[in-house]
Amino acid sequence: MRVSKAQAEQNRAHIVATAAGLFRERGYDGVGVAELMAAAGFTHGGFYKHFGSKADLMAEASASGLSQIAARAEGVGPAEFVESYVSREHRDGRGDGCTIAALSGDAARQPADIKTEFAAGIESVVTALQVPSGPSGGAEQRAARAMVIDMLAHAVGAIMLSRACPDDSPLADEILEVCRKEILASLAHGSSDRQAARNSDA
Repeated sequence: MRVSKAQAEQNRAHIVATAAGLFRERGYDGVGVAELMAAAGFTHGGFYKHFGSKADLMAEASASGLSQIAARAEGVGPAEFVESYVSREHRDGRGDGCTIAALSGDAARQPADIKTEFAAGIESVVTALQVPSGPSGGAEQRAARAMVIDMLAHAVGAIMLSRACPDDSPLADEILEVCRKEILASLAHGSSDRQAARNSDA
């Protein structure tokens, strides 16, 4: 039976969402098209009605996952983001967690279109987390952007290192605890430095 255009779009979106979760859990090479389609509730043969190749789905699923983390970061202060991100709950929730932490290592070995999606997604997260400060392109704004990039890289690295350890490893928890504490201290120090600079300019 022929499905409507609206239903086809819903089916495609469901496949993309399912793929995004599975890729975060297992990596791009850890799940095949047949298994992915079965998990989404469709037959293997239906895949090519929606996508030209697995690589096309990988790029679209990456973009979807990256947009989700950017949306979660919107309106959230850097410290609040870190408290939630650098946590055991996030570390253990691979399928529902951050695409950047789950797939950056895989993305580094993928074609340019997937790297392009990651670059755009990371930029969106940085933009969402950056607290407006000073004139556009000014020194204060550049410093605020640098602080967010440093914070995000540190937070992502903490999750990746923690996940590389056995689940019950004391080191896995220690990495999260140490990194969370250091990132928050760095954010507080950076905020006080910027405030001092504003006061001296006043």
